[in-house]
Amino acid sequence: MAETTDRPRTGPLVFVLPSLAGGGAERVTLTLLKAAAAGGRPCLLLLLEDAGPLAVPREPGIAVEVLGRRRLRAAWPALIGRLRRARPAAVVSSFGYINLALAATAGLFRPGRLVLREANLPSLALANWPHPSVARFLYRRLYRRADLVLATSARMAAEFARDFAVPAARLAVLENPVDAAALRDRARPVRRHPGPGRRFVASGRLVRQKGFDRLLALWPDLGPDDHLTILGEGPERAALARAIAAAGLDGRVSLPGWQADAVAWVAGADAFLMPSRWEGLPNAALEALALGVPVIATPEAGGLPEIAADVPAGALTIAAPGAAFAGAVAAAVPRDRSEDAASLLPARFDQSVVGARFLALLDGATP
Repeated sequence: MAETTDRPRTGPLVFVLPSLAGGGAERVTLTLLKAAAAGGRPCLLLLLEDAGPLAVPREPGIAVEVLGRRRLRAAWPALIGRLRRARPAAVVSSFGYINLALAATAGLFRPGRLVLREANLPSLALANWPHPSVARFLYRRLYRRADLVLATSARMAAEFARDFAVPAARLAVLENPVDAAALRDRARPVRRHPGPGRRFVASGRLVRQKGFDRLLALWPDLGPDDHLTILGEGPERAALARAIAAAGLDGRVSLPGWQADAVAWVAGADAFLMPSRWEGLPNAALEALALGVPVIATPEAGGLPEIAADVPAGALTIAAPGAAFAGAVAAAVPRDRSEDAASLLPARFDQSVVGARFLALLDGATP
């Protein structure tokens, strides 16, 4: 976007989110926002709507404004106007549909740098958009206009270079940040479904992407004392509840909804299950590893297979959905939770490391 960089970069770093929903993309964006503010950069968070369970950031150096429009189409005039007035040093976005709109219209607000972070693996995620061929065309035409495209894994970066012609000089891998110390503090005391047997936890929005229906299909064949807790809310709740009842799994599978102490439930599990149909680099799995909880995930779970060699043996199992995944769950070993388990997450995911890398990339460090 060399045509935009003649404008003075005097304004704040502007982060754009649709809401404060509790998904991984929102939480990563807020973590990067706080890292930038802690690094002395003035920051502005623009929300399309003030909704969701995540807390509004109150740290010094962060201004928050709500545009009051749920849909991007309705919010767009106000968003463009606010960006023009802000004269942003950089604009950072993590949602594909917002990324496309920003890249298409950046000439209207002329950011110092346009930074597009991708939350999901394009090869899998775009196939589930309403018009996949159109989505792929727009990604190829527009993402390469960004000054910096942030991928969460080497696999994702390779896709952007190969399939969407993003130049290597504008493409970088930035791992998802995890505040392991704070996470472990919040996880105590641990929570665990009462009774004998192994305890498994899965979490995320109750949507098709997360593949929770895959777990329900295999659960009747597991031990009668094995219990599954699925944390989260979403449009698939009613369908999942019906499937639980139809399979006679009442008492063996729970849907307690979104829980403020979700990490305590994860910390009390014998294994964390990630049966997703597509991901980028799922925060929930990274947090489980930081809590010392083994993870069983599908190959579609984005960049997780890339870290398998960097974690202790048995910490991360990648298994195809169906019989292989069922076998991995059946083989899970009960954990001793009598004391805090050591983190299983590689140090490069620590939020201080990722935050420093993010600021360096914003300042033009070589990707």
